Amino acid sequence: MKTLKIRWPGLIGSIIFAYLFALPVVAWSDNVDVEAAKKEGKVIVYGTVPTQDMDSINNAFGKKYGIKVEYWRAASGKIMDRTLTEWRGGRPGFDVVEGPHGMQMILRQEGFYAKFVPVTASKFPRELMDKDALLTVWRTLPISILYNKDLVKPTEAPKDFADLLNPKWKKKIGLADPSRNTTSAEILVNMNKYFDKKAEDWVRSLAKQEPYLVESLLPVGTVIASGEVVAGISFIKYLRQVKGPLDYVRLEKYLANSNDFGLSKKSPQPNAGKLYIEFACSTEAQRLIAKSGEFPLSPEASPPIDGADKIQERTVLMDVLSVAEFKEVQKKYREIFFAGK
Repeated sequence: MKTLKIRWPGLIGSIIFAYLFALPVVAWSDNVDVEAAKKEGKVIVYGTVPTQDMDSINNAFGKKYGIKVEYWRAASGKIMDRTLTEWRGGRPGFDVVEGPHGMQMILRQEGFYAKFVPVTASKFPRELMDKDALLTVWRTLPISILYNKDLVKPTEAPKDFADLLNPKWKKKIGLADPSRNTTSAEILVNMNKYFDKKAEDWVRSLAKQEPYLVESLLPVGTVIASGEVVAGISFIKYLRQVKGPLDYVRLEKYLANSNDFGLSKKSPQPNAGKLYIEFACSTEAQRLIAKSGEFPLSPEASPPIDGADKIQERTVLMDVLSVAEFKEVQKKYREIFFAGK
């Protein structure tokens, strides 16, 4: 596995590898048949981006090409369950899947995806491109501690992840259930990068804080905003995507995962699927999605979040879990977080 540290001086990004394989030779696709895509008339997309935020891209795509986007949004675990069920049943109903890299790697191992690399991704850091051309990374998702600024003053907010173990935060922390949610499991495993040492003791201590476990990272932002808890571990983008008095803790470094697009090998509308990925990676679409708080890869798009440039400068991409690794940590986290329940 490789670890990436992302540095953006201003808006122009460069990638520094701690462990780096040879740069992939990317064969940019130039065979998107727009007229064939228009004749197909629609594209079916399964994704993890909230519908109201992805609508900016979906509506612009529909207006530009006259192609209807049927978008089904769900947490990564549900997308994985649905796609696997459809695929193994011989009835895949999707053209494009969008989701975190860990989930996509699991689906990739099932043979889901056709080779396709959009030309519009040529401005993205080349080091992030899939050498097999089966997945296209298009955004990163930095993580921090979010908190309710109406209930917690900035000076009294947790200073860092270690500070979450302070007794005053017991039963007041929101967390996506790491025994079910792949991204949450990856966050906890990758805390080794934050602490520069094994983080299992920290994870066990966090469980003793009796966090409020929810399905995925979006509900973490929701329960913080509603006051059900006062702080939690989630994506910084939710400052723009969840209504409520949210702020985030400024950290020395930010763990992040990346999200990919994949084109189904059995796509019902393959041309529309290709065109959709091509458009979503364009500067036009990347600027649209950045407005909602996303951190797209285009050097010409940045989210309107205070300190976004510093977040980008301090981002460390997480290692992803294999299927076997996720099953192992899923079992371990079930024992840790549900002991005695």
